Amino acid sequence: MAIEPAPPSDPGLDLVFPADHPALPGHFPGDPLVPGVLLLGHVAAALERERGPLRVTAIRQAKFLAPLRPCEPCTIRFADAGPGAARFECRSGGRVLASGTLAFAVDPDSHAHD
Repeated sequence: MAIEPAPPSDPGLDLVFPADHPALPGHFPGDPLVPGVLLLGHVAAALERERGPLRVTAIRQAKFLAPLRPCEPCTIRFADAGPGAARFECRSGGRVLASGTLAFAVDPDSHAHD
């Protein structure tokens, strides 16, 4: 299930992995790709930035549909998937790079500071 296009007021969260990122040289030499686990780590961090202190408890589903290359911009968007869950989609241009669902719990050890 695709996430609807973002309204202008909700552009999503953008990221770019630089060509000199330490995870890229071995993945793959001469044809570098951003590792899926690295992208998922940034998806989880983006979810926390968007929704506040939380802890990802499970990756319920993740599909990698197209490669993400170094220096290629990527936008992460979220949609509700029920209590304690969020669907995500990573896009570059018109391509969906990755999608899936994360389960999360509010982090009881976090304290908001003004």
